[in-house]
Amino acid sequence: MFGIIRPCRHRLTEALHQSWTAHLCGLCLALRDDHGQLARTATNYDGLIVSVLVEAQSDDPAGGRRKAGPCPLRGMRTASVARGEGARLAAAVSLALASAKVRDHVEDGDGAYARRPVALAAGGVAERWGRQSRSGGSSLGFDTGLLFDTLARQGTLERAALPGSSVLLVTAPTEHATSLALEHTAVLAGRPGNRAPLAEIGRLFGRLAHLLDAVEDLAEDRATGAWNPLLATGTSTDEARRLCDDAVHGIRLALRDVEFSDGTLAHRLLAHETAAAVRRTFAHAGAGAQGSFGPAAPYGPAGPRGPFDVPPPPPPRRRNPVAGCAMWALLCCTCQACCREDYEDPCNGRRRQGPCSDLDCCDGDCCEALECCECCECCDCGGC
Repeated sequence: MFGIIRPCRHRLTEALHQSWTAHLCGLCLALRDDHGQLARTATNYDGLIVSVLVEAQSDDPAGGRRKAGPCPLRGMRTASVARGEGARLAAAVSLALASAKVRDHVEDGDGAYARRPVALAAGGVAERWGRQSRSGGSSLGFDTGLLFDTLARQGTLERAALPGSSVLLVTAPTEHATSLALEHTAVLAGRPGNRAPLAEIGRLFGRLAHLLDAVEDLAEDRATGAWNPLLATGTSTDEARRLCDDAVHGIRLALRDVEFSDGTLAHRLLAHETAAAVRRTFAHAGAGAQGSFGPAAPYGPAGPRGPFDVPPPPPPRRRNPVAGCAMWALLCCTCQACCREDYEDPCNGRRRQGPCSDLDCCDGDCCEALECCECCECCDCGGC
């Protein structure tokens, strides 16, 4: 799974955590039911926001749930999960994003994708997911072809990025694609008045996701010479942090203009968990201590080092794709992918946390320092 929205249980009430899990499981099951078992690997945390928004605008949110059978990732427990048009739209959007992500890796020849057999297999999967996404979106009145057309501009914009140019030129396709997806939730829910503010929320959320992904990959991309929007445009992490904070603030302002039936979870995820994602990403990247990673070169390995410079950390270890898939199966079947506090991604070697691992993720002082202060400064929200 991937995405920036990974709520800790200390930041959600029990009811909100159950609702969040219901949408996550609903997305996973919608992918399985409509597109096959392999499509479940496209499940991501951010895609479920589509399902959350459809339900939040619905006049009958309870009608969008069903009981699901036991699952290893839930400790073989049954659960009430989201269903219906929201989950199906989230599945179509998730497949489109996963297809674009895999295709981008293949075109860039990243890691194992540089091997021709792997690239051919991955390209076939991306093509299949693209067809399934178009089919699933079409049944809901949503043209996912627009997402693919928008994301197809990414490569052209990346090649045109030069030092001194705005990083927002590179994030524009992601912004537009996310805007289209969130705007359509208002159509499905029968709330046409919400289309404009949700489109704005989608645009800012897409910007935030793209920038945080760039910050998260920065050390590895710098060490390996891989392309990174911050390095290519010469954007400092201080500037990236400013853009991220502005995006969070803009999302909170736009949420005030959205009419919800029950927007508690949507508000929690979009107004608060986005801010938590910014703090987490920059803290893990070390940006808070260093201020800026800014290299002199537009991208690629750093130049000569001074006597006191600290060398970058080695890039994460990558596994053979077959071994990676086998390890993922082991992690999933033993519930470690869900419940283990910290583990290594079998494919790219990055550190990950299971979504259910945060039961005791922070103590009272930590929660008070981060959440209560944030709540006081955020917005006019009744859910605080």
